[in-house]
Amino acid sequence: MNFTDRIKPTDKGITTYLDELTNLTYQIPTFQRDVVWEKENVKKLWDSIYKFYPLGSILVWKTDIKLQNHRRIGGHKIADNHSSSNEFQYLLDGQQRTTSLLTSLYGGSIEGRDNFDPALYVDLSIENADETDDEIYKKRFLYWDEIDDKDGVFKRNTGRKKKFDSGLIIKLIDIKEDFDSVQEKVVNHPEVNHQYNHPYWIELRRIKQVLDNYRLSFIELKGIKVAEVCQIFERINQAGKPLDIFDIVVAKTFRPQQNGDDGFYLRDLIDDFRVTNNSKFLQIDYFDFLQIIALIIRENIEKSGIRNITPTYLNYLTTEQIEEIWADTKNAILKTFDFFENTLNIKGPQLIPYRYFYLTLACYFFKNSSPDYDFLKKYFWFNSFHNSDLLSNTGDINIHLAFLYKQKNGKDYSFDRFLIDKDVLRKSSYSSKGRLSRAILSLYSNNNPKDWKYTDRSVIADNFFFSTDKPNLHHVFPSNFITQNPGNNSLSDNSLMNISYLTQLTNLEISDKNPLIYIREYNQNPNFVNVLASHLSSPMLVEWSNQESMPANALDLFIEDRVSNIIEKLKIILSDINFDVIDTKAIGDN
Repeated sequence: MNFTDRIKPTDKGITTYLDELTNLTYQIPTFQRDVVWEKENVKKLWDSIYKFYPLGSILVWKTDIKLQNHRRIGGHKIADNHSSSNEFQYLLDGQQRTTSLLTSLYGGSIEGRDNFDPALYVDLSIENADETDDEIYKKRFLYWDEIDDKDGVFKRNTGRKKKFDSGLIIKLIDIKEDFDSVQEKVVNHPEVNHQYNHPYWIELRRIKQVLDNYRLSFIELKGIKVAEVCQIFERINQAGKPLDIFDIVVAKTFRPQQNGDDGFYLRDLIDDFRVTNNSKFLQIDYFDFLQIIALIIRENIEKSGIRNITPTYLNYLTTEQIEEIWADTKNAILKTFDFFENTLNIKGPQLIPYRYFYLTLACYFFKNSSPDYDFLKKYFWFNSFHNSDLLSNTGDINIHLAFLYKQKNGKDYSFDRFLIDKDVLRKSSYSSKGRLSRAILSLYSNNNPKDWKYTDRSVIADNFFFSTDKPNLHHVFPSNFITQNPGNNSLSDNSLMNISYLTQLTNLEISDKNPLIYIREYNQNPNFVNVLASHLSSPMLVEWSNQESMPANALDLFIEDRVSNIIEKLKIILSDINFDVIDTKAIGDN
């Protein structure tokens, strides 16, 4: 195919397009967004057409891929469930305009508006006020409920009803399909009286010209793979939700209920799984679930066609493949999330350093009757804190799976040298959402920190009974305090080494207080030193508060101490692994 034919702008007459719709030429995939049908918006649409203003292009994807599709819009059948065509034409963008045009010409039904007729009428007696008038369309284009006077009951409609009876308010579809009869009635109207240049007759001819000559713009995509279609859709449809590969796979794998078959609908399959329990991990993106499914299929079904988890290969997923592995996949995913929540004490996906952990661990747990949790803890923390990014792209996944499978299958394995940089820990930012930042916060959570005031209460909890129970991230040395008392510190108060989890109530109580003051208050509890240890903090804060003074570089000293505590914690977790610590802090830095 010629490269220029892949994305081809074109146009066609408005009535031709609508006729093709009713002749089942186009299909609307089920992933298209719900139509928000508003009377005023439909009138504005027709006003633009009336003025021959251009409308946005309708995006059509021509492909041999069979998708689940809407078979009716606005009450009109537009697709055949038993189509034997080798090429399908899907409307990827333009459903809103299409529904509005179809129903305003042919009538139909609008969801949520029972007994409302969406067919549109035009009042030939309405004159254009001036070129800048933007409200006259409200009087020119009318719905039946704006015309019908209910035999004189609705006085506000009496005038329009008389114009309708005399042939000056006309249904749009009648101008399209029965123009001669409509024109005859207008020509014989007493005010027109066969005057060719009478405004009413001129207006009728203008509306006929609009219906005959207005052309809609189309962009046709042909010979284009799914991944690129998604990119094109997102860039064209800037105001709407991007078209996701998950939407494509959902539509492609759909199987309707029939002849005792329960059918298959991937979105419902995942939504039903999400309510298994109240774990926040079950609310990860559909795309995450899709990649987990695809990787497990690749690893466990021969000749699956899934060589990678990029959109190009996700498009090859089949209903039968998903059904074959789904039961065991659900179990593997639940074990993965249970590992995060109940072994690592990480309560939500926002703290997982690499989202690809979902995939590698789910593959490890898949049909694994004897997982080794000590091994998995080392695997998780090794990769989360290593100085290099070890799981940041799809190419890394294969290396990880080969390593995990060695342990899973009882073969010899060994971790490589672990390397961590003290200065990277010092400079880890509270505002950052990078891999290391999440790893540090995960480690704090893993250590089951206790609240500083209510020392028997775990800050990281599964259930919150009061809003004040929710964990907050607290600056040990409050930012405003450091701003007002900079001392001789060189490190940032926004370092994650200066952050601890506390309950919302305690965090609010501390606010911007001097650490010497609030630590002295909490140290009245004899268990407070142990509480500090649960935050990977040593007693130096208590020592300073007892002395009622702290060094000019107290923040720097506290951060250095926290760095050391984190490294010692990791050494315990990663025992028997070659563990190297470096410090790239520039020579001459304080």
